[in-house]
Amino acid sequence: MAEGRPEPVERLVEELAKLPGVGRRTAERLADHLVRAPKGEAMGLALAIRDVKKSVGPCSACGNFSETDPCAICADGRRDRARICVVSSVKDLLAIERAGVWRGLYHVLDGRVAPLEGVGPDDLRLGALAERVKAGGVAEVVLATDSDAEGDMTAMHAARVLKDAGVRITRLSRGLPSGSSVEFASPATLGEAMEGRKDV
Repeated sequence: MAEGRPEPVERLVEELAKLPGVGRRTAERLADHLVRAPKGEAMGLALAIRDVKKSVGPCSACGNFSETDPCAICADGRRDRARICVVSSVKDLLAIERAGVWRGLYHVLDGRVAPLEGVGPDDLRLGALAERVKAGGVAEVVLATDSDAEGDMTAMHAARVLKDAGVRITRLSRGLPSGSSVEFASPATLGEAMEGRKDV
C-alpha cells in the first residue's frame, strides 16, 4: 500500500494500471478523480463495466462484440455473404462500418502478429477464418490489416492459411498510406482503399 493511501484506493489504482495505455501515474489520477467524483458518476462507471461483462461477448461467427449471437452484422440477410473482410480488431471493423464502404461480412482476428510482443499467428483467430472459408459460399476474402510491418505480417499469415481454399484473396491498397492504421483512417480513405484492393 502506498504511504497514506487507503487500501481500497490502492487496489483501484492497481486495477486501473492494468488497462492498456494506462501507467501508474495515470491510474493514480483516474483513481483520484473517481474518489472525488459524485457517487452517482462513479457508480455509473461501475455499473457500465458490470453490464458490459454480463451482456456483451464475441460473435461466434465473426468475433465482433455483441449482445446477441450471431451479431447484427452476421444476422443481416442483406449482407453479401460471399465476401469476408478480415480485420485485426473490433475497432477496425467499426471504422469500416462507419465509412459505409463494405456490405459483406467480417472476421476479427483479435490481434496481429507482433513477435516483439510475443504474439504469433497461433494466437490469432486464423484457424477459425480457415474453417469459415472451408465451409463454403465464400468467393473473396479482403485482408484489411494495417499497412505497417505487423499488419503486413498478419496479412501474409492469413493469406498462407487460405492459399488452398480456392477463393480470391485481396488486400486494401491505394488510399491507405504505408504505416497507417485502419482504425484512424477517414471514411474517404477507407473507401478508396476498399475500391482499389488488389489480389494477394
